[in-house]
Amino acid sequence: MTMNSVKEEASSRFEHPLAGKVVAVTGAASGIGREVARVFSEAGASVAALDINDDALGDLERSFGCRTFHCDVTNAEAVSQAFDAIGASFGRLDILVSNAGSAQQGPIGDLPMEDLRRSFELNFFGHQNACQAAVRLFRRKGEGGSILFNISNQSVNPGKDFGPYGIPKAATMALMKQYALDHGKEGIRANGVNAGRIRTGLMTDQMIVERAEARGITPHDYMSGNLLGVEVFARDVADAFLHLAQMEKVNAVVLTVDGGAIATSLR
Repeated sequence: MTMNSVKEEASSRFEHPLAGKVVAVTGAASGIGREVARVFSEAGASVAALDINDDALGDLERSFGCRTFHCDVTNAEAVSQAFDAIGASFGRLDILVSNAGSAQQGPIGDLPMEDLRRSFELNFFGHQNACQAAVRLFRRKGEGGSILFNISNQSVNPGKDFGPYGIPKAATMALMKQYALDHGKEGIRANGVNAGRIRTGLMTDQMIVERAEARGITPHDYMSGNLLGVEVFARDVADAFLHLAQMEKVNAVVLTVDGGAIATSLR
């Protein structure tokens, strides 16, 4: 191998650190999930994008070359079938970014029980469904794997009237730790990202205005109300997932991406 070829190979690994890897992203059609699909594609990974929005999935395929799979993560059978299709299509799975979720609101003492159960189905059991299916593919490959959870800083710093969202997210943080504990010996790593306030389809401009008004501040101050005084974007969260995916000796870790807030720091 010539010196130039060595340099070219090193440059390729730097520019495409996930070349040869297969990543599945749930809730990939919009918001943080879309950015994750883009960032991992740019890093050289083959991306299996899962969502229930077929039109948005088609755009992902055209934009980033993702292979798309219609999948409702609250349906365990549908998840199993989708991951079987991923295994058949790619021959392997290396990374799962378990991202799908939605942000429900309401005072917890007045909340209809069916609303809380519905939130748990997506924001907790949806993760469990995807993770169990991923573990099955990791074991088939026999080389371990990486599970990355999109949790939320609501899991450690509950917001007023955000219990329907924050409570299942707190359970999801415990789920992440359990996967790390139970499956680390198999080479399966489980880590998570606690994102702060991100403009997405979940946190719409209207929701931002309402939450800001409830606090008596401007929407700008609401979105940049952190120690750095900056707004955090979906790309920032996607970059955190990318870094965790490459940290092969990191397990049971939560990386908080919210510009810094003592109330959300883990302790």
